[in-house]
Amino acid sequence: MAEETTILESSEMILNMGPQHPSTHGVLRVKLKLDGEKVLDAECIIGYLHRGMEKIGENRTYPKYAPYLDRMDYVAAVTNNLAFLEAVEKLLGLECPPRAKYARTMLAEFQRIASHLLWLATHALDIGAMTIFLYCFREREEILKLFEEIFGARLTCNAFRVGGLTEDLPAGWLEQAKAFTDIFPSRVDDYEGILTENRIWLQRTKEVGVISAANAIDIGLTGPALRASGVKWDIRKAMPYESYADMDFEVPVGTRGDTYDRYLVRMQEMRQANRIIRQCVEGLPGGDFKAKTPRVIKPPLGEVYHSIEGPKGEIGYYIVSDGSTIPYRVRVRPPSFMNLQALAQLARGHYVADVVALIGTLDIVLGEIDR
Repeated sequence: MAEETTILESSEMILNMGPQHPSTHGVLRVKLKLDGEKVLDAECIIGYLHRGMEKIGENRTYPKYAPYLDRMDYVAAVTNNLAFLEAVEKLLGLECPPRAKYARTMLAEFQRIASHLLWLATHALDIGAMTIFLYCFREREEILKLFEEIFGARLTCNAFRVGGLTEDLPAGWLEQAKAFTDIFPSRVDDYEGILTENRIWLQRTKEVGVISAANAIDIGLTGPALRASGVKWDIRKAMPYESYADMDFEVPVGTRGDTYDRYLVRMQEMRQANRIIRQCVEGLPGGDFKAKTPRVIKPPLGEVYHSIEGPKGEIGYYIVSDGSTIPYRVRVRPPSFMNLQALAQLARGHYVADVVALIGTLDIVLGEIDR
């Protein structure tokens, strides 16, 4: 009987996916160990961007550092900006006026929808669904127009200032925001009509990349990836910031913790975000849009860690102040970096084609990982 022949004296093969690969959502290199098409192990190799974002923060004043953070997760600039400025406000002991809090909450939820729309568009495209990409970009464009009216930018929005907003909401802006909330639920129905019961979508997502609640917590998952495993943890509810304590909304959770559940959770999150925006529009208080702040931002000696619920999960900033105008130490806790750790566990036992779906289901941005 002839002996089994192997390539290079091994039945396993090492395959590099990326770093120049459209489905890795940036310059990510995934080193796959394969047995035929089946994934035995996956190693994520990062560090291709060389950004030095935290060190930049230790060489800029507090207000001048904020615009750099718009470029970290460049599809969720508003929430990245908000988390840092809230941390600075904690150091200063500064309270924003109610109008600023409501407006910040509203804009953060618009950013959540815009980020989830980009996720859904690219995730579906990775798996082979083209139409949904065009639908999602149609609604995302309307949100970017609203951002442009306020910030003068569509993507990397230097959204806020220490103590509140850059300037008050433009005339007619609230009416446009309300018009969006009127139409958006029907658009989410369209997305779900295309995908939720689609047999190909179900085959590509159900029981793919299952992670239990215990494992999700152990590995440090946050955001929709954690809630899809049945863990009802949302910073907006657990430790309310801005005006979330005044808002009536639900926290969607999954049961199986697979790629399909992560899809369903994000779809429901878009509906809940729309609900929050509507409440902000209808209940926006009058008054000042910015607190009175010193001309030079110089927090007292101390340190702070503050985090918020970004579209991808917990985005947090640890800042050490030495009493000067420049932070002594800045450290970022980005959700994409933490969530990427789960890829190896999710991929084992699945196929190469599933790795594409699993990278998409984590919703990573490499600008945040290689910060």
